[in-house]
Amino acid sequence: MDTTLGDDRPDAEGLSVESAETARRVREEIARRRLSRQALADMARISLSTLEKALAGKRAFTLATLLRIEEALGVSLRPGSVPVAPTGGDVAPEAMGAYARSAVTWLEGCYLTVRPSFGTTGGLFAYLTTIRWVAERACLGFAESGRSDSRFEQAGQISMPNLSGHIYLVTNEQGQYRLAILSRPTIDGGLFGILTTLEVGHGSQLVPAAAPIALRKLGDREDAPLGLVTPEMLHFAAYREMLDRSIEGDFARLHVPG
Repeated sequence: MDTTLGDDRPDAEGLSVESAETARRVREEIARRRLSRQALADMARISLSTLEKALAGKRAFTLATLLRIEEALGVSLRPGSVPVAPTGGDVAPEAMGAYARSAVTWLEGCYLTVRPSFGTTGGLFAYLTTIRWVAERACLGFAESGRSDSRFEQAGQISMPNLSGHIYLVTNEQGQYRLAILSRPTIDGGLFGILTTLEVGHGSQLVPAAAPIALRKLGDREDAPLGLVTPEMLHFAAYREMLDRSIEGDFARLHVPG
């Protein structure tokens, strides 16, 4: 099981104190701005039902949903988070590669994302990663969705330095980092690389872990099977071939002692 990536199973735990505090902050912002809940849902591009359930304490805000709400309101809502000072404009901060918005529009879109399952031996795990420009932060951002373990969905910022030519998807939650290093897109639109995170070891010990990861941009109306993918499923072979390219195509290397 992976504390950052989840164990590929739906969340069955109760809401945390942090989730309750987040809901309270959202309600305060709605009241202060005299917004209707429908208006906020429209601004954040989420369903009213999703917003209502989170505000009522019936489900936790996923990172992807909370990121959209923060962008819509222009404030940081997560307890203990440090507000990011927006730089504005169409050029990312130098620390993220100083890339221009006009130069990275090709990367925006929704991607099928495949990695090994951390809960089922021999299985794969598939979900969606959406990449788009975040005007308030003047950089590309990403958000995961469609995960059966929705409480582990990641959202963060994208760094694209010219030095390495790679794409870095970075999550920073109160100083705890999760990083995916991806290649530039192949001719067929694939992104391949390696993912680093923390996995639960013996007891509650957290152990650094790494795995290959692959992304493929989806068409406007294209659907793809998501969740746990096991060998007996029809789409397993295609997903496995997609993931294998990360290592076999030399986009990433996992070194172990011989």
